[in-house]
Amino acid sequence: MTSGTHVARPDTAVRPESKVRSYARLGKLDVYDYYLSFLVVLSALVLPVGALGAGTAVMLLVYLLGAVFTIVAMVAFDDLTGYRDGSDIRNYGPDAPTRKKLRKPLVAGTLTPREALWFGWTTAAVGGVLWVAAVALAPHRPMWTIITIAATFVISLQYSYGVKLSYHGFQEVFLVALGASLVVSPLGLATGAFSGFLLVQSVLFGLGPLMFGVYSNTNDVEGDRSVGRPTVASLVSPRGNAVFIGALSAAEYLIALVASATGIAPWWFAVLMLPAAALRARQFQLGFGKGDIMRARKLGFAVHRVTVVLLVVANLLAGLGIAV
Repeated sequence: MTSGTHVARPDTAVRPESKVRSYARLGKLDVYDYYLSFLVVLSALVLPVGALGAGTAVMLLVYLLGAVFTIVAMVAFDDLTGYRDGSDIRNYGPDAPTRKKLRKPLVAGTLTPREALWFGWTTAAVGGVLWVAAVALAPHRPMWTIITIAATFVISLQYSYGVKLSYHGFQEVFLVALGASLVVSPLGLATGAFSGFLLVQSVLFGLGPLMFGVYSNTNDVEGDRSVGRPTVASLVSPRGNAVFIGALSAAEYLIALVASATGIAPWWFAVLMLPAAALRARQFQLGFGKGDIMRARKLGFAVHRVTVVLLVVANLLAGLGIAV
């Protein structure tokens, strides 16, 4: 692993843009897929009609805003570390025409490292305050929920900065855990309860960001290897990576199938999730059958969003009592 002190010269050929837009790019505000957890949570609470009180709705909104600021801080720190160690320079450099350099403001030179650091800590502070406020507003405060929220906050900021967990082999696990936390934590605050069906949904939700993350890692394998960032793609052979991603793709639907078969989820849940499974198979075929990793990555966003819609439908059907 490199020392993390490398600083590359920004590309002055990139057109200038406003600071506001550059900060929005740094925070990846256009990638809203983690925030779709709010829809899954809301769908689990709205039925029967009147079950969701105004106070709980306000708490959920505060929690969501806290999640946005916390994740924005996380990705800002990730970009800062990637710029300093040179991996983003390599992955978004002139020899990588499929990547839009403006999406990396530090590489493009539209923000300085100092500005990125300030932005990261400011958004982290706001996110932390909002999550504390959500706990204070919550009708329930089970200890497991408070611990989960606190751990999610601390670990998110250490993902690529500070301890740099993603540089020690925990990237794939974290991506799933973060998504799962964004589902179970607000539900814990809202109901104080926990169920196997909601756990299944939280894991399926968390697998979505992982499944476009592993395709990104496949594309960025040389840059990650050059800085010692141990993603699965950088540690194994191309065939081994394909097997890994294929296994994840199959496991996603297998989770739904086992949940229905064991009674954790309604019998129809596995049937409902078939469209997402078909799209996931298409993603794998596009990435490793046709070798178009970046198109497969892009399809991954659509698969995740379809999965969210199906989870929302599942919660609404369950709320209507359609369980057998």
